[in-house]
Amino acid sequence: MTLPEQSPEIAAPVAPIPAVDANETRNGVIAALAAYLLWGFLPILFRLIEQAGSVLIVAERTIWSLLLLAVFIAFAGGFSEVRAVLADFKRMRIIALSAVLLVANWLLYVWAVETGQVLEASFGYFINPLVNVAIGMLLLGERQNRWQTIAIAIASVAILIQAGGLGRVPVIALGLAFSFGFYGFIRKTAHAGPATGLFAETVVVAPFALAFVAFDIATRGIGVHADPGQMVLLMLTGPATAIPLLLFAYGIRRLRLTTIGMFQYLAPSIQFLLAITLFGEELNGMRLLSFALIWVSLIVFSWDSFRQRRRPAV
Repeated sequence: MTLPEQSPEIAAPVAPIPAVDANETRNGVIAALAAYLLWGFLPILFRLIEQAGSVLIVAERTIWSLLLLAVFIAFAGGFSEVRAVLADFKRMRIIALSAVLLVANWLLYVWAVETGQVLEASFGYFINPLVNVAIGMLLLGERQNRWQTIAIAIASVAILIQAGGLGRVPVIALGLAFSFGFYGFIRKTAHAGPATGLFAETVVVAPFALAFVAFDIATRGIGVHADPGQMVLLMLTGPATAIPLLLFAYGIRRLRLTTIGMFQYLAPSIQFLLAITLFGEELNGMRLLSFALIWVSLIVFSWDSFRQRRRPAV
């Protein structure tokens, strides 16, 4: 949840290693930014195909993502790595866990869009950096300073105010934040490349997705599959899913969890604006206050991270 400052410091200025590390960090930043921008506009696609239902949408996006990834890996010549991952029981256990977390996140998010709760979904992705920080501190030994701790405290208050504005516990927000936070942790620790790891995840889930699509057609008829326009949009869920996830996986392997978390504000900010403008969702005073506090929290984190990055290395 800090600005990119984590490329290793190397003392010798003539060695080629620092430039490589700096390039890796910069590429990770670019990939993370692109991923979150794409995720920000994803609710528009899901709203256009909401008649299909959240479970069918998730099943379809799994299938089309798998096909797209297969083409990408074949073009890149990466199937030897895929075979190695699929044959490694230990790695596949980790991949299976990340796949479960990913599908849970997908289902909850698509359902939130389908039921007109994009504002709460956006709030969930605003508090996701808190989860990244907590995981980074508890499981990876990352430490936060006084200003970052203050930012976390402000955001915690925002969560309580959001609950007050909703009149209930923000289940969607918390579910999205925790499922994606732990997904990010698993993807950071799993020994698999971005494309390989995501392909393995979709391989795990694909049989269930295919079974559900077959069941849905058998019980409800061909439905949205008979509409060419809807079918094209369903197919687009493949690249709309795979491309940002590949970018995210690429970025998270090159940045700290606290760093990757800082970019999280982009997607929910876009979703927030979509919810109150395009989708017409209601924003009462308490919920607006909670969002304002979240933005203050992110500003504090950003300022502190920038300050530390500008500090001379010793």
